[in-house]
Parts: sequence; structure tokens; C-alpha cells
Amino acid sequence: MKQYLKEHPWHIIEDSFDSENNRNSESIFSIGNGRFGQRANFEEDYSGDSLQGSYVAGVYYPDKTKVGWWKNGYPEYFAKVLNAPNWIGIRVKLDGELLDLAKAEILSFRRTLDMEEGILYREFTAKLSGGRELAVKSTRFCSISDDELGAIRYELTPLNFGGPINITPYIDADVENEDSNYEEKFWVEVDKDMDMRRGYVTAETKKTQFQVCTAMDFDILQAGKAVDFNPYREQKDKYIGASVDLTADEGAPIIVHKYAAIISSLNYDKKDLVAAANKALDRAKQAGFESMAAAQAHAWKDKWDEADILIEGDVAAQQGIRFNIFQLYQTYTGEDERLNIGPKGFTGEKYGGSTYWDTEAYCLPFYLATADSRVGRNLLIYRYKHLEKAIENAEKLGFKNGAALYPMVTMNGEECHNEWEITFEEIHRNGAIAYAIFDYIRYTGDKEYLIDYGLEVLIGIARFWVQRVHFSERRGMYVMHGVTGPNEYENNVNNNWYTNYIARWCIQYALEAREWVKEQAPEKYEALSDRIKFYEYTETPEWQKVVDNMYLPEDEKLNIFVQHDGFLDKDIRPVSTLEASDRPLNQNWSWDRILRSCFIKQADTLQGLYFFEDQFDLDTIRRNFEFYEPMTVHESSLSPCVHAIQAARLGMEDKAYEMYVRTARLDLDDYNNDTEDGCHITSMAGTWMALVKGFGGFRIEADKLTFRPFIPGSWDKYTFKIVYRGSKLRVEVDQQKARIHNDSSNAVEIVLYDETHTIPAAGRVETDLQHAG
Repeated sequence: MKQYLKEHPWHIIEDSFDSENNRNSESIFSIGNGRFGQRANFEEDYSGDSLQGSYVAGVYYPDKTKVGWWKNGYPEYFAKVLNAPNWIGIRVKLDGELLDLAKAEILSFRRTLDMEEGILYREFTAKLSGGRELAVKSTRFCSISDDELGAIRYELTPLNFGGPINITPYIDADVENEDSNYEEKFWVEVDKDMDMRRGYVTAETKKTQFQVCTAMDFDILQAGKAVDFNPYREQKDKYIGASVDLTADEGAPIIVHKYAAIISSLNYDKKDLVAAANKALDRAKQAGFESMAAAQAHAWKDKWDEADILIEGDVAAQQGIRFNIFQLYQTYTGEDERLNIGPKGFTGEKYGGSTYWDTEAYCLPFYLATADSRVGRNLLIYRYKHLEKAIENAEKLGFKNGAALYPMVTMNGEECHNEWEITFEEIHRNGAIAYAIFDYIRYTGDKEYLIDYGLEVLIGIARFWVQRVHFSERRGMYVMHGVTGPNEYENNVNNNWYTNYIARWCIQYALEAREWVKEQAPEKYEALSDRIKFYEYTETPEWQKVVDNMYLPEDEKLNIFVQHDGFLDKDIRPVSTLEASDRPLNQNWSWDRILRSCFIKQADTLQGLYFFEDQFDLDTIRRNFEFYEPMTVHESSLSPCVHAIQAARLGMEDKAYEMYVRTARLDLDDYNNDTEDGCHITSMAGTWMALVKGFGGFRIEADKLTFRPFIPGSWDKYTFKIVYRGSKLRVEVDQQKARIHNDSSNAVEIVLYDETHTIPAAGRVETDLQHAG
């Protein structure tokens, strides 16, 4: 763990500079607007260790797969979100000496991410040669009110000297990805120009041929007045800059306002990119920096009004939940159904910026409860539009008849993960796609989605599961061999309980959905059946046989579900027996040793008990939790939230709080020693779930909002908001009372501690707090 950041309810604060923490800070202080994002790299040059990162949503490169032994069915490439042209650059030279914090003496340093207004601040004082001291203040943001624009205010003040200073704002598309398989650069220049204060570089990605026009305009103020300057134009391959020579006066600030437009061919014809960039810059120049910053603050206020969670009495917990919500909203806005949520968002390259099952399992519940229902619907439409690719993915592995296997990792629907135990075996991901349809309909009531989109997806997934199992004569049941469950510290196992269970559930749900659609929309049902060659009288009996006869491993002596065949033959021992030097296991143990151990990376059997909680009694959930959680190392960012929710439901309040803190501050405190690669964006939705579903006890049961809240002993009060089918509720919990406010214009029926209440418009219900469990 690294605990160097200051606690504050609305700000992330770093009040000194340590180069050892720089990559972590670049991740944590990242900013974005759903359309593009930027790691917290410095505007000025920095020759120290850094991961340069600017990212444009939907722009990727198919990096050729690099493996030692090629296996049939391997994806041909690993999709990678590309480090895009650098738009923040401002080079500074004092009488020819380059400002570089890796070489200067840093007298003071402070970096602040204002999450309330979505603005990143940095200020420092550096001593250069000859004892010259320069104070710098930087302010920047990616506009969410105009998502084609970024803006920077960069202020330089010579504290004890005057003299020549050179300032060069620039755009640099000659960038690289640190994770490139073959050390390639992925951008080629299409066009560029620099004319006085305005310039642009249009670059195109190799292979995928996305084009991005990155343009800039700037002005300079000195002594509070605009400077009339004639810059020296700098141009080289994939680079433009405007070099300005000034004379600095001691104690007098020089202010640079730099505006950047990031325009992608995802949204414009390629021939129109430059014109669109110029229009965006015109908007920025007309508004000015201060007006743009005010619009940014106002737009973020609207988001916080929808989704803020207030925690009183625990600043670290408050900071953690707001950081998670902030990163989610600046990664994905739901405006564009072509986009999705990468595990690192706009904060790093790892995982390729691609879509994983994390979206359906963890992110969807957050957006359903905090945003308009179309946002959640767009996440489902994204997968529907990839159905044909999912069928192709299954065909590559030998499946037939329209069976669909959704990819573990994707940008465009094609599988692009190149580790065999994931690509071929971690097929439980298919279940998350189906569960998301169920979850969306349960929450929104939009059952019509099944008619136009959902049923077709469910049939493809059911066809896959029916072909993936086989009948065991010895057991007299259907079994599934050679899989990897959510616990990736086990590979190539037989009869993973979670995978078998969710496969059976998917088939059953597809059968139920088919019946409903056939009854409600017979003509559309017949048209769909004809188009996908679905023959219900031959297929559905086979499906039902699998549902009725699926093998689910159990141990009668321990009275638990068994994670997979042979798991109980391992050396069963708790995580508490490990040495601190062993953790995290994936950075200290050989893979062979990990695979042979009993230690669990993340919820596996417990993932199924979380998804299908209503199908099991509390004693069953408790027995399995008490068996598996002590062996769980939580070295996946997706792990703590599930355990927090289940611990809360079981009345294990201390464990629930422990898991909540771990998920809320996973990146801020670098629990898994990997924040330098980027923040764990998709698991941040799990932090919201840990509080709302865990401490708030929030569920949808029988089409009713249900709450069983409790509060951690160290907190004074917490408040969260949800939207549900057009209604808005506000839940307040303190050490004595639980209150649910109806902030809607219509009455809402809810269940609080198993008692049904109808709350009138603008009314509330209040009751004494009860303990969980």
C-alpha cells in the first residue's frame, strides 16, 4: 500500500513530489469527459519515469498476437486503446535552460484533483541553474459540457529573476504505446499546419485507419494584458508547435491559455475533421477559459446532484466513494451506444482499453440507479450489435447453429484476448451478458427489450451452453470440462460450480423469454425464428434436458457448493497463513505455485450466490461465505465489493466495512501494487454497489424497491440517491434511524425491513435502524 495522498471530502491532494509515486499519481489524477481523457502528465517536459497517456474513446489498434505457441482459435490480435496525440504540451525554457522537474530542485509541489468541479490543479516552485526560482500554477480540464475540448491555464512567475523566457505550446502525434507487442508506433501523419497561434495535426492509425485531428489555439497574458506576439513556427513529422520569446519580469506572472480540440473520425467524415476542430476552437476562444471552467463546474454539479453519496464521520471513506463515482462518470456518459467502459478507462493502457464482462456484472447496476434508463439500454445495445461477431467467435472454436460466445476482451465484437486459459476457457462471461438483460428488465420494467433485441441474444447464448456441456454416463448428468471460473488462479478445471450454475440459468431464462415473446409478439417471434433458424420443437426439449440435469458439485459433509471438481483435495488453509512478503501472489509466486494453491483471486462460487441471492437461504450463503472468503486474497479489483455486499447481508458488519474500504480506496492507497498501470475503473462501480447494496441493503424484489440498511459504527450518517422507473429516492441512515425520502411528484411503494410502505410525493418514511442479517 502507498498512503501518501491527503484525505479530503472533495479533493485528491498530493502535497509533495516523489518520483517513486509519479506513475501512480498520473493514474489517480487522470481526467476525462467520456469522449477523451488524459493521464496526469506534466505540461512541461519531464525526463523522469512517466507513462504518457492521452486516449480517445473508440480508437484502437489491432496489435498482432504475440505468443510462444500458436493454438487454433487464437485471436489474431490484441486490441489496444492507443496513446493518442499529446495535446497538453507546453515547453518552457529559461534563457535556453529547459524546465524539467526531473532535473530541477523542487522547492514545493502540490497537485489537487477537484472532483466537485472536474478540474485538475498543480502548482510548484522549482530552482534552476544560477539559483533562479520559478513558480508555476497549472489548471486543466477535459470539458464535459463541450466534449470536443480541453483547456489549460498555465501560469509562470519568476520569483527572483528576470530575463529571456521561451514558451512553446505544441501538439505531438509522434507517440508510442508502452505495451506495444512489437515496439511499433501506431500513428501516421495525414496532414498538419501551424499558422500563428492555431495549428493542428491529423494522424491516422495503422490498420484500423481511424483519424484524429488534434488542434490547438492559445493566447498569452503578461502583466494582466494580452501579449501581441509573432511566434516561430515549429513543424516536424507528426508535430507542430508555436515558439514564443518573451522577457520575464521578476514577480510578474505570465499566463498561457491553451485550448485543444480532439476530433475523431468516429464522429465526422475524415474530410471534415479540420473544419470541425476549427469550429470547436472558435467556441473555446469565444467563451474563454474562465467561462469554460464555470461551465465545467456547472455540468459536474448536475452529475453530483444525480449520483453523489454523502458519508459523515469518515473522510477517507467519503473521499474514496466520490473518487470512484468521479472516475466512472468521466469515463462513460452513456451518450454513444458504440462506446463502452474499459477496465482502465482513460487512465492507462493495461487491458487494452477494451470491454470485459465487468461492464455487465458491475457497471450496469450503477448506471441503472443513477442515470436515465437509456444509458443502461445503450450498454445492452452495444452487445446486441456484436451478436454476429459473438456467433463468429463461437464458430472459430467449433460451435454451430448460431451458438454465440461473447468475447472476454473486445473493441468491435471480435475476441482479442490472447491467453488460452482466458480466450478458450473463461466462458462464464457469456452468463454475464444474459444476466445483464435480466437485470436491466428487472430494474426498468422494459420487458419490450426482449422482443426487439434480448431474445435473439439469449437464444445465441443458450445454444452455446447446450453445445458446450456433455452428458456424463457415469454421473447421469450434464457436465462441463476445461473451464476457468472467475477465480483466475485456477485454470482448465472441470465443473466449475459458478459456470455450470449460470449456464443452466441462462438456458432457463432463454426458455422463459421465448415463451413470453411468443405470447406477446407472435409475428415478431415467428420472423425471428425464421431468420435465425430457431426450431423450438427440436431445440427447446434439449435445452430443458440440460436445465433439469446439470451437475452442480456439492460436498455433503461440509454442506457447501464445491468451486470445482478436486478443489477440496487441495491444501486448504486461510490467507492469514501467508507471509506479508508473499502478497500479492501474482507478483511474488510462480504461476505453477498459484495454480496448485487453494487461494482464490476473486469471488467465484460466491459470485453465483451474489447474482442469484434470492435462490438461496441465508444459511446456505453463510456457510459458503465462511468457507471461501478466508481463502480469498482479493487480488482482483472486482473481488472486495461482492464480499462486502454478502457480508452486509449476513450481518457481518466489520467484514463488510473492511471490504468496502478496500474497494473504495483500492487505487488511492494502491492495495494491489498496480495503480501505476491505471485505475480500476470498472470495479469502481462495485464500490457504489458495496455501499448501496451492502450497507443500504438495496434490492429489487418482486418489482418493489427493498431496503435493509445498516451503518458502520465509525460513521455518523450516510446518504445516497437512486432513480427507479421515473421516481427519485433519497436514503438517509444514521446511528439511530433509517429514512427514505421520495423526491418525486408521484407516490412510491417500497419495502423497508420487510414492511411495505407507500411514500407520497415529497414525503418520507422513517424507522428505527436494525442490524443487518
